[in-house]
Amino acid sequence: MCIQKLFLSILVLCLPLGVENLHAQEYADGPHNRYTSHGLTFGVGLTNVFDSYLSPLEYTGMEIRVQRETFRQTTFADGKIYVQTLLNAHASATENTAGNANMYEGLLSWDLGYLYKFRLNDNFSILAGPALDLNGGVIYNERNSNNPAQAKASIHLAASGMLLYKFHWLHKDFLLRYQATAPFLGAMFTPEYGESYYEIFELKDSGRHLVVTTPFSAPSLRQTLSLDFPLKQTLIRVSYIGDFQQNKVNSLKSHVWSHAFLIGFVKNFQLVKPGDSNFKHTPLQP
Repeated sequence: MCIQKLFLSILVLCLPLGVENLHAQEYADGPHNRYTSHGLTFGVGLTNVFDSYLSPLEYTGMEIRVQRETFRQTTFADGKIYVQTLLNAHASATENTAGNANMYEGLLSWDLGYLYKFRLNDNFSILAGPALDLNGGVIYNERNSNNPAQAKASIHLAASGMLLYKFHWLHKDFLLRYQATAPFLGAMFTPEYGESYYEIFELKDSGRHLVVTTPFSAPSLRQTLSLDFPLKQTLIRVSYIGDFQQNKVNSLKSHVWSHAFLIGFVKNFQLVKPGDSNFKHTPLQP
């Protein structure tokens, strides 16, 4: 109930963000009419948290999530390369199957991706490219007295792919999008099996705390399915996020699996050259 109240409060505070103009023109001397899209969504979902450093049991419960996206067209490769930045923040309160202990989790991730666009026709496009994925946060188990918390910090190189489909229905334009991002090489911080944080930071234990990760030790995936559509003077986005982060390093297993549904707003901007007669007002991009 507390999570639901917090989500509703944040949503009410951010409602004014969606009533601004959907389009803004800013004159630029670039060779292309470049698009920039800003999306802000809020949602709730279900999560499954497990960390063998803290407990041998899985914990389940509800989470709140906020996603902030910037999607910008560049001048590289004749305007076919896009830059995407994604900020995901989520927190959850979970309990074990016996119902006698709670675990709290808060994680923040930031992605920077460069995607090349393959335009198959006027309505369908495929984008693909590399991404940099940064993650940080903490998991806290209120039942533990010796080692109550586990810090999370990692950096990964990832591969990202996106499908875009534009269609017209009921006299309105819609944009359906699916994106999947999976890390393939990185590094993460972790204690060793049976090692306390007191030994790491106070006794200066020189154990193996920075571990290289691969798809074999950290098979993770973050995927998003979203739909953008106009509602009066506001461009609405509804989306589903399946976020599956997991790893097995230093004989320790950990995962955070999330299913979240979000709703929010999108604002699109287009940069045009002065006096460009080919400028066309369009509510959806790319």
